Amino acid sequence: MSDAVTSEVDLAIIGSGGGAFAAAIRATTLGKRVVMIERATVGGTCVNTGCVPSKALLAAAAARHTALDATRFPGITATVGPVDMPALATGTAELVETMRAEKYLDLIREYGWDLIRGEAVFAGTVEDPVLVVTGPDGARSWVRAAHYLVATGSAPVVPEIPGLGEVAYLTSTTAMELAEVPESLLILGGGYVALEQAQLFARLGARVTLVVRSRLASHEEPEVSRTLRGVFADEGIRVLRRTTVTAVETDPATGEVLATVTGPGGRETVRASHLLVAVGRRPVTAGLQLESVGVATGADGEILIDARTRTSHRRVWAAGDVTGHPQFVYVASAHGVTAVENAFNDAGQELDYTHLPRVTFTTPAVGAVGMTDQQARAAGIRCECRVLPLEHVPRARVNRDTRGFVKIVADANTGRIVGITAVAKEAGELAAAGVYLLAAGMTVDQVATLWCPYLTMTEGLKIAAQSFRTDVSKLSCCAA
Repeated sequence: MSDAVTSEVDLAIIGSGGGAFAAAIRATTLGKRVVMIERATVGGTCVNTGCVPSKALLAAAAARHTALDATRFPGITATVGPVDMPALATGTAELVETMRAEKYLDLIREYGWDLIRGEAVFAGTVEDPVLVVTGPDGARSWVRAAHYLVATGSAPVVPEIPGLGEVAYLTSTTAMELAEVPESLLILGGGYVALEQAQLFARLGARVTLVVRSRLASHEEPEVSRTLRGVFADEGIRVLRRTTVTAVETDPATGEVLATVTGPGGRETVRASHLLVAVGRRPVTAGLQLESVGVATGADGEILIDARTRTSHRRVWAAGDVTGHPQFVYVASAHGVTAVENAFNDAGQELDYTHLPRVTFTTPAVGAVGMTDQQARAAGIRCECRVLPLEHVPRARVNRDTRGFVKIVADANTGRIVGITAVAKEAGELAAAGVYLLAAGMTVDQVATLWCPYLTMTEGLKIAAQSFRTDVSKLSCCAA
């Protein structure tokens, strides 16, 4: 075991996820020397344990469910067999490995920055911070950089529940590694991870119970929660709202998890073969010794950054989940590029989440951009809203699935659209289209008269806008 000193670089990045790669690519194109430090698997959460494997499994589960639900189309029947979970898991792992190679490892070689495997901690002084990197073999090296970017991501939150430490529970990470479909699954949480996992495993054949402290998707419009509750009920997913778990234990006779829950109906015991904890994610900053170089953190360990992604230290920047900002990979990537532009070009770029889209990949999906009705009112906007049931959207009628809606929140004084929410097939595309409408400052009257191809789900945006001035139930299906 020996120590070595790494030569100085322009940018040292801790982490190798979306924010880290966006920063490294931009910095190398500017001619900067970059070193990336990763203690585990290159690629971060998204490609390894998050977006890619979860959405791949969701797509597989949706394919199975489509066959089971084929009878909604007259004259169509289909049958499905049991799920070969090992084969499904193997296929997902192969997809992850391919994308990790093509979109991460190969890019390191193509752009030519250095990758150091090991655990990095800050050392030195506030005036002269350095990184000490301990490799897998125990050897240490030092990295001194003109600027540092912390992009260490987040990890699942484990709540303090009596008995949880003695139970073999799953997280959103380990759930992706299951080699069999659980016979029954108890999920704690009501956010996007919990919702997606609930539907995923239910459609693969598990009996799923969801325990939610408030309501489903509590940060979105209340219509979202009501719609998803109906969808989940149709698919056999039990939802316990306004319910908390007060204790968990393992049944010594069966090996099942026993959870004591308390809700509006009183106290009961929920039994399941598996327990999944999906109550949120927490920034990963423990052990970085940020305080030693004067980098401030918040109550949950998040690195505090300004609108330009700079921390309390003028040479240290942060990107992605570690900041406590919205936990989307496209936010992390924007952070990484913003940090590089401001660090090396003094560009003055600032973060702006005004038109940030968000999607939950249930079926139907949840897509939203801008403010909810409640947020608009809290911001002092006198707003006017319309909720368009999907029964008025021809595409949904043709799909024979009208579960959902399109909601538009507009400034009552100007007609300018300030928020859009949809629960529908392809709701993510509706949210993406909504980004451009909001960014352009368009009004409901303008959107109501835009061209839109017939029999697309996006037509729902136009019809929802028309509903501000017209009774759309009295329009023909092809009315402009």
